[in-house]
Amino acid sequence: MTTGIKGFRHIKSLIVAIGLMLAMPTFAFAADSTSVKEAPEAKEKFNAGDVILEHVSDSHSWHIAGDLSLPLPVILYSKDRGLMIFSSSKLWHGNVYKGLERDPNAPSISNYSFKESGIHIVVVNPDGTVNKAETDKIWDFSITKNVATIMLVAVLLLLTFSAVAKGYKQRAMAAPKGIQSFFEPIVMFIRDDIAIPSIGHKKYERFMPYLLTLFFFILFLNLLGLVPFAPGGANVTGNIAVTLTLACFTFVLMMINSTGTFWAHTLWMPGVPAPVKILILTPLEILGVVLKPFTLIIRMFANILAGHIIALSLVSLIFIFGAASAAVGYGVSLFSIPFGAGMLLLDVLVSLIQAYVFTLLSAIYFGMVTEEAAHH
Repeated sequence: MTTGIKGFRHIKSLIVAIGLMLAMPTFAFAADSTSVKEAPEAKEKFNAGDVILEHVSDSHSWHIAGDLSLPLPVILYSKDRGLMIFSSSKLWHGNVYKGLERDPNAPSISNYSFKESGIHIVVVNPDGTVNKAETDKIWDFSITKNVATIMLVAVLLLLTFSAVAKGYKQRAMAAPKGIQSFFEPIVMFIRDDIAIPSIGHKKYERFMPYLLTLFFFILFLNLLGLVPFAPGGANVTGNIAVTLTLACFTFVLMMINSTGTFWAHTLWMPGVPAPVKILILTPLEILGVVLKPFTLIIRMFANILAGHIIALSLVSLIFIFGAASAAVGYGVSLFSIPFGAGMLLLDVLVSLIQAYVFTLLSAIYFGMVTEEAAHH
C-alpha cells in the first residue's frame, strides 16, 4: 500500500510539473497584456494560426525562449557559385543577406543575395524581388530544426545502445542492471510479439536490426517533440517528408527480400481464370503492393501533427480570449492548462502507439513478401 501511495504521489508531481510548464504562456500573457495597454500600437494582434503553423513547420533556427533563438547553418550549392555556407541569423526578420557578393561591378545575377521565403531560401534581385530562375539552380542542404533533431536523436540512440551493449558484455550471464534492464523488455517485446509472429522463426533475425532501429528512432523523435523547450519541440514525425522517407526504407527492404512465391501469388495467383487475373486481380494486387507504404506515411504523419496542433490550440485559447480582457484570459487558462496537460500526456501514449504501429506494419509487410511455397 505504501509503495502504491508513493507512486501515486510521483504521478501527481509529474502532472503538476507539466501543468506549470504549460502555464508559462499565461504568465507571458500577463506581461504582454500590460505592455499592450501602455503602447497598443507597438504590439501586433495575436494570430493563433500563424503561431501554430510556425511551431509545426520546419525552420532554419531553433527557438529557445522569448526572442532567443539558436541559428542553424545554411548550406547551399549551385553549379555557378559552388558551396555557400552562412548562418541563418543573417536572414532573420526578413533581412536580405548580401555577404556573397564578389564583384560590385559585375552584373546583378552574379551577386547572389538571399532571404527566407517561408521555410525556403530564395535568391533575390537588387530590388528585393525573387529571382526564380536563379533560385531553381540552388541545391539546399541546410541543417534545419528537423534535421538537427534527427542528428540529436541519432547521437542519443548511439549513446544509449552503446551503454546497453556494454552492459551485456560486462554481465553476459548475470541479471541485467540499470539502462540494460530498462530496454531489454522492450527489445524482447519487439522480437517476441512483433518480429517472430509477423515474419516467422526462420527469417525474423535478418530484419531485427532494422525493426529495432525503426521503433526506437520513431519513439525518441516523438517523445523529444513533446518537450516544449530546446532541444525539443520539433515536429519531425509530423512532417510528411520524414514519414515518406521511413516508408521508402521499408518498401525498398520489401522489394529486396521479396521471394518468387510472393510475386507468383501476386502476379499470377493459382486457381483463378486467366481473364479474371489479367483484368481484375493482378492490377489490384500490384496496386496494393505500391500503396502499402502510404499506410505508413499518412498514419503517423496525421496523428503526430494533429497532436501538436491540438495542444498548441488549447494554449492559444488563453491569448485569444486574453486579447479582449486579461481577466478572461486568466479564466480560460484554468481550463486550457489542465486540458493541455492532459493532451500532452495523451500524446506520450500516441508516441508509443505510432512507433509500435509503424514497426508492426513494417514487420507484417516483410512477412508477406518473404513467404515460401507451401509443401504438402
